Amino acid sequence: MFLISRFVQFFAGGGENASRTSDDIERREESTGENRFVEARSFDENYRDATGILKARMDKRFPDNYRARLGTDGSGTYDHGQDRAAAIDTMSTAIATALRKGATVPQAAAVGAASVGI
Repeated sequence: MFLISRFVQFFAGGGENASRTSDDIERREESTGENRFVEARSFDENYRDATGILKARMDKRFPDNYRARLGTDGSGTYDHGQDRAAAIDTMSTAIATALRKGATVPQAAAVGAASVGI
């Protein structure tokens, strides 16, 4: 009998405490304006917008395929893959850092462009 009462008490009391705790957390987040899920979604959207602004400029400066080049070494093509990958890494880091510090999308895009010289 004791085990059955403990079992019922555990499930009845535990669920109530858990919902009370989550309600308290939600109220606290609403009062302070800190909702991690909204921030994360906003960050992702802002990041995509900033990289979208720079996509055309990146394609001109760092093409994503082989391009002809003039040279005396006998090779008429140049693989921009390594240069592009390094530029994207640098730009992505700069944009993310700027957004985390509170920059707007155009400001973050400008920081990303400056980081790779475009």
